[in-house]
Amino acid sequence: MRISVVIPAFNEEKLLPATLAAIRGAATAFEQRGWTWECVVCDNNSTDGTAACARATGAIVVFEPVNQIGRARDAGARVATGDWLVFIDADSTPSLALFAAITDQIATGRALGGGSTVELELGTPRYARFVCGIWNLCSRLVGWAAGSCVWVEAAAFREVGGFGTEYYAGEEVFLSRRLKSLARRTSRRFVILSASPLHTSSRKLKLYTLTEAGRFFFRMLFTAGRAAKRPENCDLWYDGRR
Repeated sequence: MRISVVIPAFNEEKLLPATLAAIRGAATAFEQRGWTWECVVCDNNSTDGTAACARATGAIVVFEPVNQIGRARDAGARVATGDWLVFIDADSTPSLALFAAITDQIATGRALGGGSTVELELGTPRYARFVCGIWNLCSRLVGWAAGSCVWVEAAAFREVGGFGTEYYAGEEVFLSRRLKSLARRTSRRFVILSASPLHTSSRKLKLYTLTEAGRFFFRMLFTAGRAAKRPENCDLWYDGRR
């Protein structure tokens, strides 16, 4: 068995080193099973030292010139050689326990893929932790994976067309829906893990005002996600603030 950890990265030289270090430690879970693994970083048109930072740790680096998270993840997946793909965001630090839980699910042979609940870093405002808790509840009840952690069989990922290029935000929800449909047709499962949440950054709360964030989420809500098809509506991801 071979696992490919894929990281989309746009101007992430500040946080990427910690993410890569965490992945190296967490990947012990794969090695304990006798599995091999690789790390693929997609440099999504960065203007800083993201690519050099990734190469310095031995990661495979692929370049994607169009700024789009789903496109970057798909570009990384295209060069990945693993039987399974684990997508982790560049501002997140997976634990050994989380990767072990993913490994256990893969080993059962019954899971087609899934995600994980998330946990925001220390110092995050209480209201943000509350919103994160609501997302985690919905994620588990509805079966939607957070984009910061998606694990999926490579063959299944390619069968459903990957993340795709239609959406500039929320693309993981639409991928989850396609994978859940495939799982039902093949008598397999799409599993949201919760025992060891993915630790992720809350930097957007520091970089953007509550008004800016609220404007984005209300725009998505009142257009039923259609606004996510235009990059100018998703500035929280693409305006370059880091």
